[in-house]
Formats: sequence, C-alpha cells, structure tokens
Amino acid sequence: MHLFNFIITFGNKLGFFLELKVKKIDCALLGCIAAMLIQNLAVAQQNQEEQEAENGGGIIQRYGRNEANGISSVIADPSSSDLLRNYSSVTDLVLQTPPDSDWLTWRRTYNNQGFSNLDQINRQNVSELQLVWHQEVTAGNNMPTPLVHDGIMFLYSAGDIVLALDATNGEMLWRYSHNGDAVTSHKFGIALHENKVLVPTSDFHMVALDARSGEVIWDHAIDMEDEEGYQLRSAPTIAAGQVIQGMAASFVPGGGFIFAIDLETGTETWRFNTIPRPGEPGSNTWNNIPLEDRQGGSVWNTGAYDPELDLVYYGVSPTYNTGPLLYSLGIDGVTNEALYTNSTLALRPATGELVWHYQHVANDQHDLDWIFERTIVELEVNGQTRKVVVTAGKPALFDAIDAETGQYLFSVDPGFQNLFAAINPVTGAKIPNPNIFPDAEEVRTVCPFWQGGRNWHASSTNSETGFLFVPMFEVCMDTLLDGSGTLLSTGLRADTRPSPDNDGSYGRLQAIDLKNRELVWQHREEIVPASASLATAGGLVFLGYLDNKLKAFDQDNGNVLWETELDAIPAAFPITYSVEGRQFVAVVAGQLNIHTGIWLGLQNQFSGFVPEAPGPAALWVFALD
Repeated sequence: MHLFNFIITFGNKLGFFLELKVKKIDCALLGCIAAMLIQNLAVAQQNQEEQEAENGGGIIQRYGRNEANGISSVIADPSSSDLLRNYSSVTDLVLQTPPDSDWLTWRRTYNNQGFSNLDQINRQNVSELQLVWHQEVTAGNNMPTPLVHDGIMFLYSAGDIVLALDATNGEMLWRYSHNGDAVTSHKFGIALHENKVLVPTSDFHMVALDARSGEVIWDHAIDMEDEEGYQLRSAPTIAAGQVIQGMAASFVPGGGFIFAIDLETGTETWRFNTIPRPGEPGSNTWNNIPLEDRQGGSVWNTGAYDPELDLVYYGVSPTYNTGPLLYSLGIDGVTNEALYTNSTLALRPATGELVWHYQHVANDQHDLDWIFERTIVELEVNGQTRKVVVTAGKPALFDAIDAETGQYLFSVDPGFQNLFAAINPVTGAKIPNPNIFPDAEEVRTVCPFWQGGRNWHASSTNSETGFLFVPMFEVCMDTLLDGSGTLLSTGLRADTRPSPDNDGSYGRLQAIDLKNRELVWQHREEIVPASASLATAGGLVFLGYLDNKLKAFDQDNGNVLWETELDAIPAAFPITYSVEGRQFVAVVAGQLNIHTGIWLGLQNQFSGFVPEAPGPAALWVFALD
C-alpha cells in the first residue's frame, strides 16, 4: 500500500507539472516516463525492504515521509560523542573563508563556484578511487547536497529528514524528522550557522536545529494565505544575521518571493515580491494584466553572497501565463517585459532592499528560464579586475554582470541555442531569432527544448584557470501555434526532437574559458548528465550520469580518468571533503526527481535506452585506499 500511495502521489505531481508547466507532450513519452518510474520505484522499494530484512534495519532505517508514518527523531547527547562534543561554531568568518576540509554551503562557498581546494585525489591517482562507505537513505523526491563540518556530515534526506553522520563511516549521530504531513518536494539542501542547522521543510517551515544534538531551537511557520502552488526547493543563504530563502510559486496569483528570518529569534524580518505590486517600479511591464493574473517569478535556487559588497544575488523564473504578454499593447508607459522574471536581483541581506536588477530575457514564450545558480568570479574586463556575476538560463547562454552595479559586461554562447540572432554588446539585450518566434502556419524548430540546454545541474568553476564546467543537454522541440498545443498559456505546441544535426549524442560536459570567453573542450556522449558538476584543485571534474555512472574528467582536456557504476541514478549535487587528512567524494543516488523522469523518457524515445533496475536510494562515499 505504501508503494501504491507513493506512485499515485508522484504520478499526480508529475501529471500536474506536465499539464500546467509543460502542457503538451505526446502520449508515448508520458507513458514511457510513467512506466519507467513505476517500475523503478517498485524495484527500489522491493530491494530496500529485502535489505532491511537482511540487516535488521541498519543504521538508517527505511523511513516513510514523516512522523505520521512512524518516523521518530533521535536526539543525541553531545557529551556522548567526541565529534559532537568538539563541534565548533560555524561563524560568519568561517562561512566567508571555509576550511578546505569542509563543505559548508550548497556550492561549498558563498560565491557558488562548486570548487574545492582539496587535491589529494588528483589526475595521477583518481583511477585508484574506491568505495569506502555506502549508506541507505530515504526513497523519495530529493536532490540533496550533504554538508560537512568538523568531521560531521549533515544530510537532508527525502521526507523532511535530517541526518547527522560520522563523515568517515556513516555512523548515525542523530536524526531529525519533521512532524508534517505535506508531500515532500525536491530539496537542494540545508544551511549551517553557529551551532544551528537551518532546514526548509515541505510544509513551509524554517526549522533551526542544534547541530550537536538535533534538538529544535526554533520553528518558524512561513506566513502564506494559501499554500497551494508554493514550493521551498533551495537551501537557505546565511548573511547579515538572516536566513534568506527563495519561494517558488509557479501558478500562484502574485507570484514568488524572497524572505528573511532572523537567525536568533526565528521571526521573519523582510520579504521581497518578485512580481512588482501596483505602483511599484516595474508594475507597468505586465501589459496591464491584473496582479491576480500575474504568475511565476519563482525562486528555485540558493542565492550567492558577496560579504564585501554586502549583496545577495538571486535568479527569478519566467511566468507561465504568457498569452497576455505575447504582443505589446502599444500603450505609452506600458510594456510586456514582465519584471522581474528571468532576472538577476541584487538585494541587501539585512533589509531586502533591491539594489539593482538585470533582466536577461524579457517576455519568455518558451519556458527557458534564467533561474539557476549565480556564480561570483573575479575577471579582468577591459583591463580592469571586476567582481562578476556569471549565470545562464536554459538556453545555456552565459551572461556576465558587474556584481556591484548590475552593468552588463559580456556573454558566452556555447553554441547550441537558436533563440537569439544577436546580442547587443552594450546592454546585453537579446535580439530574437525571427525564424523561431511562435507561428500558426509553420513548424519552427527551437533549440533547446523546454527543459533546456542546461537545467538545475549546477556548473562548477575553477577561479584560478577561469574554466567553467557546464553539464548540458542536446534536445530541441518543434513548435506550432495552431491551437492544439498547451505549452504555457500561449498555447504553443511543443514536440521534443533531436537537434537537426544530431549524431546520437544527447549529453555534453563543456569547459568554457571565462577569461578568454571561448570554448576549451567538450565531452559528448549518448547519455545525459544527471548531477551537478564538482571541480577540484586536483585537476578533476566529477559528474553523474543517467546510466548510474559517476565519472571524473581531466579539467584540461575532458578526458575520462575514472568512472564507477552506482546502483541508481546520481541525480544530486556531489561534494568533496576531508577528515584527518583523508579526502572523500560523496554523492546521493536513487532519490527521484521530475527532471530525471523526463530524461529517462527522452533517452528511451530517442536512443532506446533502458536503465538498470535501481537499488535503494543511498549515499555513496569514495576515497583512495
């Protein structure tokens, strides 16, 4: 019954998402996705139950979704464990300059580079990398990032469960289970500050746990009139004494928002609406659509933070109510740009004041969001070293924006998108390709398709070399505005297809030199990436794939130096850390998400790929012998 309920729940959520956001996919693809998901879930559940029967439950038992399903928290006595007793405070200074041994935030550092200075595992010895421990976790929807400090790993597992583990062997130190009955949404992770673990939950709470015991310090219920349509997806950003969190609200009247909670008191201090209210700057950019019909402006990803500039940076999604925005009304003072969709926002962390914004693409009619990580790097631009915010949307076209002022600096196009014919070199305004604008008479091939040339699979950056390592996808769509389609509210028909010149490769890892603004190398293969990339000072890039493989690439040329096959898909964020001088690489595999299901269906449709039946969801940890 538990499996059946889970399948129904996940299927309903998948159908809802596809019906409202994707809107139109042929039945064969939907059937393929559904069949694969159900098969995989069934096998995973069976495997997990068999394993539990064999080992008596293990350290981490098979949890349900919440305490209503019999899950209980396990509180630790800090004095009973050297690890807990010796846990040191994660101060602002520690977060700004983290020890090389630790992974303290979603992308390790405030700048979201996804890079580690550890080099014990390197080009010369990565071929000797071995599995050193493996720990089952909760099956369900999740894309987690483990955090590590002082030899303790904090892992947000599916079902709103937080685990504190010995990072050397997986021994459980404490467990927190949130007492809520919401269907859990995909989570990127949690945050650390002082002695607190900050946890966003699926029933819209922010919870502060004691890092040494797992006890609740405070529990803040986020104030919303109606919870329908909202999601807390990202890990929080900690800055200026605030827990800053983005809210996704894809189909909610009035759209999404960013809010802050005081670290000490657990009370909300400010809120910024990503769709301007009447009378606010930008309100006139919505074609006179009433506020209740303005949707989107979701914030899906964790913000970047620059302590010197005292700014946090967030990306904002488009709206899905695109029909009223398709054409300009031709009224003075009224436009159809739809601020602040597809924008980068720079906010003061203490107050939520908007310092600057930059809109990457106005009036997006193809659901090709600019919502992903904002990465801060120092680059020489026109002979001057500047702090730069680098980001790309689904077109996999990267914009570089001055971090202090929001001034457009340059763009780098990896060469897959055909949405834009040109880019204004001064403003960065994208000149639409007239040959792909929605048309009622002619089928037009748009690259990439609505899932993007890139998606949530975060890039990583080696700031010394200036190399950006980007997981990418080579799938397009045929569009027709003929009244039969339902992509967004414009009613665009969108049928997925390989790119016109496809050679059988759908996945790509690409290295871009940000200093010289050029492509360095690319690795292409049939199977698409499933995880974020991880770059290290050992000259390596780690990346997980849809065929259950985790690979290590040479940063200089893209050669595969090591690979291993896991029991399930590593659709998450890999990390690296060290304890007592030994470096580890860790990734969670087997926790499903909507994107994985869609790509499984596409891979099967285009190449006949059928994955191996997965084992239980688990954390995999590797090191040298």
